[in-house]
Amino acid sequence: MNSDFVEHALGQYPSEVKRVAVIGAGTMGSGIAAHLANLGFHVMLFDRTRRDCEESFHRAKHIRPPHFYVPSTAAAVEILGIDTDIERVREADWVCEAIVERLDVKQALFEQIEPHLRPDAFITTNTSGLQLALLAEGRSDSFRSRFVGSHFFNPPRYLKLMELIPTDQTDPAVLRAVETFLEDKVAKRVVVAKDTPGFIANRFGMWSMYYAVAIAEKLQLSVEEVDAITGSFLGRPKSASFRLNDLVGLDVMEDIAANLVTRCPEDPHVGVFDTVKSIKHLIAQGAIGQKVTKGFYRKDGKEILVYDMRTQAYRQRLEPELPILDELKKLPLRERIAKAIESKDKVGDFLRHYLIPSVQYGITLQQEVSHSISDFDNIMKWGFGWEAGPFELADMIGEDRVVCRDFSGTWLCPSEYKDFYRDGQQLDQESGAYRAIPSRPEYKALHDFPIVEAAQNFNVRDLGDGVLAIGTTTKLGVFTPDLINELTAFLRDREDRFVLTSESPQFSVGFDLKFLVGRIDEGDAAGIDEALIALQSLGELLETKRVVSAVRGYCLGGGFEVAMSCPQVVALAESTIGLPEAKVGLIPGGRGVVLSRLRNQHSAQSLVDSVMSLTLGTVSTSADHARQFGYLRETDLTCYHPDMLIWKAKQAALTVEPLPRPEWKTVVGPVTGMIDRAQQELISKGDLTKYDETIGDQLKAIYTKVDSYELAVHQERARFLELVTNLPTVQRIKHMLEFGKPLRN
Repeated sequence: MNSDFVEHALGQYPSEVKRVAVIGAGTMGSGIAAHLANLGFHVMLFDRTRRDCEESFHRAKHIRPPHFYVPSTAAAVEILGIDTDIERVREADWVCEAIVERLDVKQALFEQIEPHLRPDAFITTNTSGLQLALLAEGRSDSFRSRFVGSHFFNPPRYLKLMELIPTDQTDPAVLRAVETFLEDKVAKRVVVAKDTPGFIANRFGMWSMYYAVAIAEKLQLSVEEVDAITGSFLGRPKSASFRLNDLVGLDVMEDIAANLVTRCPEDPHVGVFDTVKSIKHLIAQGAIGQKVTKGFYRKDGKEILVYDMRTQAYRQRLEPELPILDELKKLPLRERIAKAIESKDKVGDFLRHYLIPSVQYGITLQQEVSHSISDFDNIMKWGFGWEAGPFELADMIGEDRVVCRDFSGTWLCPSEYKDFYRDGQQLDQESGAYRAIPSRPEYKALHDFPIVEAAQNFNVRDLGDGVLAIGTTTKLGVFTPDLINELTAFLRDREDRFVLTSESPQFSVGFDLKFLVGRIDEGDAAGIDEALIALQSLGELLETKRVVSAVRGYCLGGGFEVAMSCPQVVALAESTIGLPEAKVGLIPGGRGVVLSRLRNQHSAQSLVDSVMSLTLGTVSTSADHARQFGYLRETDLTCYHPDMLIWKAKQAALTVEPLPRPEWKTVVGPVTGMIDRAQQELISKGDLTKYDETIGDQLKAIYTKVDSYELAVHQERARFLELVTNLPTVQRIKHMLEFGKPLRN
């Protein structure tokens, strides 16, 4: 291979790839283009013609859930046609092919584009299972040496896994450079797979999906029963088995299955794909999944019907009666599985028939498709959302359940049974020796760091380099009065550098509404005021500290008021951020109103927009979206990689310093009238109720009639207390606590 190219690959790819050509504007191609545009790349999107590309991309811009963090990012995607613009691929640092999954069509495209490729560009294909060596046939040595498979998972914005597949002719230096680039700049967790049919994800993952249906049919279990077992109880997403099938599309599953049957004739277990009757029947009826609103589940108006595999007809959903799931659900996964697999009921029967053979199949398959057992497990964890991969499950199930024998009883493990994982190392099945598991410090989660101090409502962990993490431990990160007081006492005299975050997947769903209801019922306005003073004081204290808030999941209400008080926020891209207090009949009471006013006082229109956002209780759908609402500052950071939040926050904490609070500026211009007009417009559209207008008036008064920070803080509490005892507010708070959704009254 050209040595200049290798040097370029190793030295520049991780930082210098700026322009990407995505060829194919279908579901995957448009999704890849959107993901890359979200990350700041200039994307050239090609389809057969510009018109075809425009039509496909138009559909992609309106898909739900959305591909883009903010709609305006779509403008970063340039629409092009292969027929008129193919020479433009020479502008690309990376060419990513994502056209139809047919060998001959892909080969023809590569022949067409090769004359236009820059010698320093790398080329990938988004195939989910075609053999890379065949796709590269007929291409030059230069092309083949920098050609790899880059199997994105759909939708690319939301799923972090990428399978990276080299051929025997891919230069190892280029493979390393591409892997580093995809992890560092494309926000993916990469697993390098072998060039085998279906790679790892489809070969095992699709087989596991089919096998669950096959066992359900065999044991005559219902769709609801199997989904109850194979969802969160088994450490997997709520989509479980049958909902996942509908999401993927039964037609897509059948295409992948047919390809695997054809290409894996020597696999004795590939026949599973031919035995599932229900999938074939549904496809014949056109019921291919969520994209046509009917598959194993069917949407009928507001009602969800379920396919009955015995009658082959839809019926109303039935709540499964599986009491052992409730009995065991709070146990750790290892204990849940150990107890459930021994149970003499439907759950135990299903797990013995499905889970054990699935693990056995993974054991037989690993050396053929993956370089290590951890790679195999990571595919299922990162791509399918499993809490534990098949080899981790094997260790949980144990030798006594014969997990090391295949379906015919042949012994699969070394002569003396060994755990697949031991002392932080993994078993090499070929040699029987234990080897280190590759790791990168950037991907360490909060729980990987040692606890150096434990309070009642938070843990302190040592992140190294003089940075400590404060992780709240309340349910859903709720900021209770006790947590607020403990944090204040802990931080008051500390000069360390901190990352403030949560031990739960959610930063915080807000202030403690149960506390408010208790104080309201007791008529204790003074107790509420005391709690608000404490919350405001904590925010003022955080402003003076070298602390970064690391935000993920929900960051709402009082929780966001704490986060936004820190000198810097590092927010995971997929975060829901905002001040929705109006949904429970309140205004923010922990300086949320005051800080929002300070951050939007640069123009009259910004002040009006801010008041309306707070009146509506608007929350963002992403960190970048939150920045558009003014919830995040220009100095705050978005972390696009789903597994690097703690690392990014720690890096920020190493240099963060307290920021001076902006000076309170007098309102200039007809802001009061502009707010009134905006309110009336929303009322006329039915977007605001009269009580929402009352809340908006309280906000308007603080924004326009207060002339100092100190008075604004006092007014924020006073107007909060004025609202909190109003009947409509009490009704909203209690409705939210009981039903988890807002009441419009």
